[in-house]
Amino acid sequence: MLEHLLKQASLEPETAEKIRRFEAQKAFSLHWELKTLLYLGVLLLNAGLGYLIYEHIDDIGHMAIIAFIGAISAGCFWYAFKHRKPFSTGEVVSATPYFDYILLLGCLMFLVMEGYLQFQYQLFGERYGLVTLIPMVLFLWLAYVFDNRGVLSLGITAMASWIGITLTPQDLLTKNDFNSHTITNTGIAFGAFMCMVTFLGERLDIKKHFSLTYLNFGVHIGMIACLAGMIALDLSLIYFPLLCIAVGFFLWYARTRGSFYFLTVAVLYGYIGVTYLILNNVRGLEIEFYLFYFFFSCVGVILFLTNYKRFIKKVAP
Repeated sequence: MLEHLLKQASLEPETAEKIRRFEAQKAFSLHWELKTLLYLGVLLLNAGLGYLIYEHIDDIGHMAIIAFIGAISAGCFWYAFKHRKPFSTGEVVSATPYFDYILLLGCLMFLVMEGYLQFQYQLFGERYGLVTLIPMVLFLWLAYVFDNRGVLSLGITAMASWIGITLTPQDLLTKNDFNSHTITNTGIAFGAFMCMVTFLGERLDIKKHFSLTYLNFGVHIGMIACLAGMIALDLSLIYFPLLCIAVGFFLWYARTRGSFYFLTVAVLYGYIGVTYLILNNVRGLEIEFYLFYFFFSCVGVILFLTNYKRFIKKVAP
């Protein structure tokens, strides 16, 4: 580019040399690399503590282990509350470089402590819904107070577990029979609820940057549930139209919000649903038909995604 501008006399040689020096000497950002290492560090710390406890549980004792885990969790929460910034409905910058990771560690330690108490002492008995309800409420509250999307993901995961355990008959879980209308319909309803929370938050201007997290759970859980209804329950007449509605919604969202991610996800789930419908209803054909179908359909999907700019609207910055 510099050589082209120099040939056209659009740029002075001295200016071009300054640009070259700037490009050669400018600092390289390690922001995302360091964030990834910090997240891995939190996960590895939890795994290491778990292994240490497992190896020396007879020497340490259950109550000492629970007290140790609880102390780490309480210390992390104390640090978070001490350094937190005032609440805002918009995005809040972390108070310190390690703030988000310490808060995440505290939440994970709380989960370990609660699971340990339930496994060892049956603290909640057979009220399994309560085991997920407590972290769900705590993590969702902490996510909004501290503006943390990692903790929000933990809260949504706990919510999905709580809804599944609460609405699903216990005999389905004990017998591992997941070919259930209840589980499938619950997944579809949960996906729709995640989308509703997203648009409600955007309309009320409350943590609008949480939208991607909510929709990420909604698109995958909802569409997987639709596919499960088609494949596991063999009810394509009911669940394929629901899949089409979901695909259409996320295609609209991707087009209006300029999101290549949701465009790709919607196209892939839609492709899986259409392919299953065709292969399940078209039988007795030669192998060449299936080869041609997969070849040309995959080429079509790839061409569509590579030309996504013609489909997605430009969003003003």
